[in-house]
Amino acid sequence: MQIARSAAALFVRQGLRATRAEDIAHAAGIAPRTFYRYFATKEEAVAPLYAAGAERWVQAVLLAPSHLSVPEALEHAVRHTLTPGTAASASSWEWVRPLIRLAGSSPALGKVWAEVCHLSEETLAQVLAERLGGGRAEGVGELGGGGEGVGELGGGGEGVGELGGGAEDAGHGSDNVAGRPELRFAAAVAGAAVRVAVESWAAGRARLEGPEGPAELALRNLAVLRDFPWGEVARGG
Repeated sequence: MQIARSAAALFVRQGLRATRAEDIAHAAGIAPRTFYRYFATKEEAVAPLYAAGAERWVQAVLLAPSHLSVPEALEHAVRHTLTPGTAASASSWEWVRPLIRLAGSSPALGKVWAEVCHLSEETLAQVLAERLGGGRAEGVGELGGGGEGVGELGGGGEGVGELGGGAEDAGHGSDNVAGRPELRFAAAVAGAAVRVAVESWAAGRARLEGPEGPAELALRNLAVLRDFPWGEVARGG
């Protein structure tokens, strides 16, 4: 995670264009060849930081109280992960705004962000299938990439993700619920609800808490899924 933190600090402090992969390696205390063993480009170095938030959000959906409906579990996860001081410290959020802004202004960094979001949607579909009773979501999808662990944006251990090992490991329960188009669509909408909320907050100057903070924005966005036919998806109808 040190490489990712070093890359983020340099990108924020001196700009993406002015930062070389060699600069990141030096700041992280490693040789450039070691950097390239983990990452093909300098932009990929911050993928573990992007993935940290995505992984916390999906994990929170998985671990939400079992009595909650799927929409309630999604909203519970948003409150848990997007409210400062809960899953992520307030200091972690200091990295989020500039890093998300950089993703919006750099095509290469935006590609990294988009790939993390896409992987998160795939994993979320598997988790939703688990909550609907259609299979186990344990050991699902590494989100971090690059060989580094993802914890909070300011730290973390080694080894990425308790969510696990790829789409082929999930959906072996009844009827492969996670692969159904309706559930994939719902996961994509839920993922977009959170992504757009974070991007909108990052693009502006609103405080973390309050009606224009990422949590409240995401909760408003997720309201569109309250009337989704979850029961029909669970039954395969």
